[in-house]
Amino acid sequence: MTLARGIGPAELAARLGALPGPGPGPLDAGQAWRLYDTVDGDAVARVGTWAGWAFAVEHGLPAGGERLAEVSRAGVEAVHLDPQPDRPPRQFAYARDGELVCCFGLGEECWRGGHRPDFLVPELVAAKVLAPDGGCAASDDEPGRDRDRRTLAVLEHRFGLSLPRHLIESAALPAYVTCTR
Repeated sequence: MTLARGIGPAELAARLGALPGPGPGPLDAGQAWRLYDTVDGDAVARVGTWAGWAFAVEHGLPAGGERLAEVSRAGVEAVHLDPQPDRPPRQFAYARDGELVCCFGLGEECWRGGHRPDFLVPELVAAKVLAPDGGCAASDDEPGRDRDRRTLAVLEHRFGLSLPRHLIESAALPAYVTCTR
């Protein structure tokens, strides 16, 4: 999922590589997956807005992670969350004004990248996800799910993210076929 503040949903789809022409119309998640299996493209992006953010739920090969700096050009903020169900850990990235600010895997917050990898360290330390030196704070016996929830709470609070689950899973949203090639 890619979220952007400062542009609308159609522009977000375009920056993710939406193919020219009209989209296939409003689709729910199941319809998007079925369309993805039949289209010549890398993904189907369902787009909308919530709480000041445009969002794209990508079904197929998500372009948001690779194109996040491009999505964030011209003063836009962009967040990418990839659940990585087949290749954990889940991935987070934040870009602003054409630059990748910070990124990390959930559960791997001590290994950060981007131009300002320590951007979220104060918040992650306060949530006891990281130790004061920026290293991992979790004990080996702590369930990863608890640590991930704390990290997600930091991201939700820092960026004002509050996307309802029904928008992601069942709402019929405008859709676009995207291509990263």
